[in-house]
This record gives sequence, structure tokens and C-alpha cells, in this order.
Amino acid sequence: MMEKMSDRTEKINILGVGINAINMDDALQRLEHQIITKTKSYVCVCPNHTIMESQKDMRLSDIVNSADMATPDGMSVVWACRLLGYNSVKQVCGTDLMLAFSALSVEKGYNHFYYGGADGVPEKLAENLCQRFPGLKVVGTYSPPFRTLAETEDEAVVEMINRANPDVVWVGLGMPKQELWMGEHFRRIDAPVMIGVGAAFDFLSGKKKRSPKWMQYAGLEWLFRLVQEPRRLWRRNFYHPVFLYKVLLQRVGVKHF
Repeated sequence: MMEKMSDRTEKINILGVGINAINMDDALQRLEHQIITKTKSYVCVCPNHTIMESQKDMRLSDIVNSADMATPDGMSVVWACRLLGYNSVKQVCGTDLMLAFSALSVEKGYNHFYYGGADGVPEKLAENLCQRFPGLKVVGTYSPPFRTLAETEDEAVVEMINRANPDVVWVGLGMPKQELWMGEHFRRIDAPVMIGVGAAFDFLSGKKKRSPKWMQYAGLEWLFRLVQEPRRLWRRNFYHPVFLYKVLLQRVGVKHF
């Protein structure tokens, strides 16, 4: 018998982006509900980078706001939720969500497909997760080329994923590419759930090292990643103070989103 799904589906308006007022248990329960009811959906894991970029890109904003679930990824987003009066919200980042749902899937028998990452990354990700969670069912992996796929290539990918019959398609293309891909494909792919998890493919495949737990809890994971990839991430990290400043303006009513 299916357990009653959590009613905590309220979305918090953070700078015009709806973030679900949830914690990890709520997220897992909602994913299970989508699989059991076979309801097509996609999930956006949202750091402040996603929220800030959504203010400039209306297509991205529409896709994130249309997601079945948009999770608070990063302590700055959690702090923003609490500043706006939602004190029970906890971080639900892509890496932790993948680990938690993989553990649950061993018990429930859910099938997983990994789409994204550089050559060899999704295969190594699958290998590592199967070692960590014996009995995990992986039905396919695919590393797409960096270029845009031709229409026939894209159709072949959709057919490949549908033949594999996954319950969950994990998408690791980076933001905003993965959000745009899910928005374009979720009606064509038969899997009940697609989840964009960004850097989780690199972390859990071992390609990149994740920050220590204390840095994650202190909201300093961005600093650890910046030291690892300064050229790629330096511009993005200007978002942190600007993001919190804008949320404060929203909180006191100076600006409305």
C-alpha cells in the first residue's frame, strides 16, 4: 500500500523562482509518489546560481517554475528560505539526493538511467554506486557529445532511454543545459522522473572531490569548488552576496518578484 505523500508541496517565491519548502525526507517521498503513480515529472535542484540566472533567462525561469519539484541546493538558498519565514527547510542538493534515493531504490527495486557527464563518467558513476549500494538496478548510461544533437540522434537517444525502461533518469549536463534538456524531453521520455543533478556525476564518479561536510554545513562548499576550478567558477561566485542582498530587499518589501 502506498504511503500518504507529504503535503509539504508549498513553493517559496525566492526572487521569482518557486523553491519547494522541503527537506530530504519530503523529497524522497515525492519521488516515490511520482514513480508509483507513473506521473511524468522532472526535478530541478536549485542553487542560487539557478535562481539568479532565471532572472535573466525567461525560458529557464519557466522550466524551473514548471518543475514538479525545485529543491533548495546550497546553504544560501536554505538561509533565504528561512529569512522569508520557512524555518523547517533543509538543504536537498543533487549529490545527497542521488545517494539517498539510490539507498531507497535497493529496497524498492527502482531502475536508474544516467544521462550526462564526460566520456566514461556515467559508467564510472554507475560502477561506484553499485559498489556502494549492492543490488542497485542500473539499466543504462549515456554520455552525450558536447555539441547539439541532430534531430535523428536525439530521437535515437529518446528511444534508447525508453527501451531501458528506467524509473528515474538522472541528468548531469550542468546548469542550465540540464534544465533545458529536461524541459524539452520530459513528455517524450516515458520515465516517471527526471532529475537534474549537475556536478553530482563528477563527485560520485570520483572525477572531482567534494568539499568536507563541515564546509557544506557552513555554507562554504562554493569556496572549496572555487579553489578547485577558479577559471570556470570565479564569475559565478559573485552571485552569493548579490543573491542574499536581493533576498533581503524582497524580505523587507523594497523589491517584489
